[in-house]
Amino acid sequence: MSQDYPKHYCGVFGIYGHPNAAELTYYGLYALQHRGQESAGIVVSEDQQFRAHRGMGLVSRVFDAEVLSKLTGTMAVGHTRYSTTGASHYRNAQPLTVDCKRGQIAIAHNGNLTNAAFLREELESNGSIFQTTVDSEIILHMMAQPSLSGHENNLIDTVRRIEGAYSLVIMTEHELIGVRDPFGFRPLSIGKVGDSWVLASETCAFDLIHAKFVRDVEPGEIVIIDKKGLRSIQAFPEQKRRAFCIFEYIYFARPDSTIADRNVYKVRVEMGRQLARENPIEADLVIPVPDSGNSAALGVSLETGIPFEMAFVRNHYVGRSFLQPTELIRDFNVRVKLNLIADLVKGKRVIIVDDSIVRGTTSKARVNNLKEAGAREVHVLVSCPPHMNPCVYGIDFPDRTKLMAANYSLTEIRDYLNADSLGYLSPEGMVKATGLPHDGFCMACFNGDYPVPYDPQIAKNIMERRRSRVESLGDALVKEEQQQRLF
Repeated sequence: MSQDYPKHYCGVFGIYGHPNAAELTYYGLYALQHRGQESAGIVVSEDQQFRAHRGMGLVSRVFDAEVLSKLTGTMAVGHTRYSTTGASHYRNAQPLTVDCKRGQIAIAHNGNLTNAAFLREELESNGSIFQTTVDSEIILHMMAQPSLSGHENNLIDTVRRIEGAYSLVIMTEHELIGVRDPFGFRPLSIGKVGDSWVLASETCAFDLIHAKFVRDVEPGEIVIIDKKGLRSIQAFPEQKRRAFCIFEYIYFARPDSTIADRNVYKVRVEMGRQLARENPIEADLVIPVPDSGNSAALGVSLETGIPFEMAFVRNHYVGRSFLQPTELIRDFNVRVKLNLIADLVKGKRVIIVDDSIVRGTTSKARVNNLKEAGAREVHVLVSCPPHMNPCVYGIDFPDRTKLMAANYSLTEIRDYLNADSLGYLSPEGMVKATGLPHDGFCMACFNGDYPVPYDPQIAKNIMERRRSRVESLGDALVKEEQQQRLF
């Protein structure tokens, strides 16, 4: 089945000065599991010696008690990953580590660098040898380069050269560092558990380990934590525009997280209220698409007074099926995740609320499922505007050719879904629900306004040249092997 929902990017976590650093990092990553399910890793530091463990799959599968018992140390950095740049492969699992003249460095990265191809080409021309295909390794290579100005200025120089979205947690032999890009695309928060400092993508990770939220890392800020405490450097004092990814509020962040002093759950409920105000519908029932549509659907119900029901039941234990049914079970991949309680919707006029429609295939199956169960009318409401553009900052939104709203009118989409009506939340209503200024968000996937300029053709040309070199090298090795066999 083609992907109908955007995949998450990554979750990062770091802790300084705790005797059980690895264990708390494990729990922090567990709380951030929703941000990436492909791989997980932890690197700890004890007496300036790094120990690492990484693996493919969920946090609970990568780590167990025996593994954690060997990761001793008082400082740690962790990462849970979904691949945005670089394939889903063990060698791309983070945190990445390097041992260079500056000592050992580990890095966990959430985001996507828009000038990664150019920087990698430049570094390779100067002799750098890359072990992975992820753009995070570029940051390590740049940090490892000699600098006459000292370690901190080298880090400042590095972050001023990379472009795009990045929230970083970096561990050296003596310190833990948090970095956020100057636009603030991705979240990164600071907390404390006892006298220990913590960095995490979301505040929900603090709650699980009983850490107290201190503040968010500011856009463009570098926070350095060592035995002297926490100090801050603003690497981009001239940067004024902010561009926080508004899709964090819509979908990605956990509802129990707080971002920019706004509880995500409350924002989503308000988005549902605003959605109902903009799209008045007479109906008997409001139902969400679990779990992402729950909060907005509740908001629609509260605003309209129409009863709220959890008519779709989510199967939380869905894994890969070794048998892929064809005609035996229609819409297997849809039905195995959500099953409908038909008695709740039979003969009813139903509003179904979802957080987004990307390709539309899953949404169509949901509508048909409701009508087959006897729903008299099915009205689809979406708690964000239509997705018109791909994301180049780390969200797996496909190119425009695969985005339904970019290629079809509202009427055509409604007809494709087989819905009686279709309504989206307006951009103005979406921002209003957050209670934050309009100019503080990135909404490029909706309006095409990319805060960081990006030329995909340049990146494409560089990647094609690299691929050509690799293919030429492969052909040469094959010919050499064939010649050796002749003798």
